[in-house]
This record gives sequence, C-alpha cells and structure tokens, in this order.
Amino acid sequence: MESKWAKVIVHASAFFAPVLVPILFFLISTEEEVKRMAVQALLFQGVMYILIFIASVLSFVIIGIPFLIIFVIMTIVVPIIGIIKALDHSSWNYPIVGRWV
Repeated sequence: MESKWAKVIVHASAFFAPVLVPILFFLISTEEEVKRMAVQALLFQGVMYILIFIASVLSFVIIGIPFLIIFVIMTIVVPIIGIIKALDHSSWNYPIVGRWV
C-alpha cells in the first residue's frame, strides 16, 4: 500500500476505529513512517481519552468545562490536520505524543 494513503487512513481512523486501525497498520505495514504514525495516532487517542475523562470529572466543579471543550475540539481537529499533511506528503507529528515516538 502506498505510504500516503496508509497515513491518511491511520489519521482518519480517529473517526471510526481509533484503536483497531492503528494497531492493524502497525502490524501489517513494512514502512517505518507508517508504523511511527500508527503509534502516534494510537497514543494521541489514548491520551485524549484520558484527558477528556479527567475534564469530565472536573466539570462537576465547573473548572473542567473549558478543558473538556478544548480536548474534544483537539480530538476532532488534529486528525484532520494529519490527513491534510499526509495528502501533501509532509512529515508531521501529533501534538503531545509526537516526541514520545
């Protein structure tokens, strides 16, 4: 599979299968760039779910509501940016987890 489309699918998986697709691409891909992007996507989704959960708990004391709004927007916008960068053949790292991988 072409690297560009594999990265697009990994980024777009945030909207339909945020855990399964990155794991599958990590296991079946032979390209290091696709594997690195799959790990970043999986870690980003995990971190965002944890942050959204914490913000949801904190929203009962009002302080979590702005964080909840920001994290939900990030969960939607960041994969879209990744799709655009993958279509442009640009190298791009996810925020928060990009330096971990």
